[in-house]
Amino acid sequence: MASDLSNILKDELTNTLEQLLSKSSTIDNIQELDKENYEPTQCIQVDVKFDFNAGTSNWSFFIPTISATKFEYFMLGGMGDLKEHIDDEIADAVNEITSNICGSFSTSVNAQNFDDIGSIKFEVLNSSIVESSSMKEAENIYEFSLSMDSEKLPVIISFDKLILPFISSITGKDDVQDLPLASENSSNSEQSSPSNQSNKTSSSDNLGISSLLSENSAHNLQLLFNIKLKLSVRLGTKNFLLKDILRWDIGEIIELDQMVNEPLEILVNGVKIGEGEAVIVEGKFGLKVKSIGNEALRLNQLGLK
Repeated sequence: MASDLSNILKDELTNTLEQLLSKSSTIDNIQELDKENYEPTQCIQVDVKFDFNAGTSNWSFFIPTISATKFEYFMLGGMGDLKEHIDDEIADAVNEITSNICGSFSTSVNAQNFDDIGSIKFEVLNSSIVESSSMKEAENIYEFSLSMDSEKLPVIISFDKLILPFISSITGKDDVQDLPLASENSSNSEQSSPSNQSNKTSSSDNLGISSLLSENSAHNLQLLFNIKLKLSVRLGTKNFLLKDILRWDIGEIIELDQMVNEPLEILVNGVKIGEGEAVIVEGKFGLKVKSIGNEALRLNQLGLK
C-alpha cells in the first residue's frame, strides 16, 4: 500500500495559510467538487508539478474569488479596501501562497524519508485568471472547506491519477495497480540491497548534508527539518541607562550604533548566521543575503552538529 500523504498535505495547507495570513486556519470538510452545480465565478488557477519516485504528478489549484480576495487582504494585514474582483496583484499573492504551500508540503514529505516517495520536488508551471467553468475539464477535483477565524473560504485542488493512492484518506482511492513506475522502483530496490540503501539516502544526498554528517546523523537531522525556526533581522543595537529608557515617550528618536551603510544581522532563533541588506519585495520588506556561512558552519552555529 502506498504511503498516505493526506495528513501532511492538510497540515501544511493550514499551517502555511496561518503563517502567511496571520489567521487561524482549519479544514472543516473535504469533498469531491460538484462541478456541474458549482456557482460561476472567477478563479486563479495555479498549475504545479511534483517529481518523485513514481514519476511526475500534476496538480491544479483553483482559488475562487471569495478566497483569493480575502487571501490578499489578509496578507496586507487588513489594510485598505477588500477588493470585489480578482486582479493581477491578487493573482501574484495567490501564486506566492500556493508556492509556499507546495514548498512546505515537499519539505515535510522529504523529512519522512518514505521509500516509495524518495525525494519529492515541486515546480510552479503556470498561474492564470480563469472562469470556474474551466474546472469542468479537471478530473479528481476536491474542495477543501477552510475556516479562517469566522470566514469560510474554499480551496479547490485537482489531482492527476498518479498521486491518488498517496492521498487515499482524501480521495478514498488506494489502488496502486495504476502505478507501474512505483511498482518497478519498489521491486528493483528489493532485488539489490545496495540499490535499496541508495534510495533510503537519496534525500540526504539531494539536500547536500550527507557529506557533512555520518549517515545516521544525517537521517536524524532530516527528522528535524519540519521544525519551524524563527528568523529575525537585527537593525542595530546600543546600550542605554535605565533612567534614559524610562524617559522615552512617543516621538522619541533613538540613535543606534550601526551606520546606515552597514549590513543587517540575520538571526535564526536569536543566533547570527549571516548578514544582508533590506529590500522591498512586492510592497513588503525582504532581505538580500550578502554573506552567510556554509552548511556545516550553520549547523554548528545552531547547535545541530
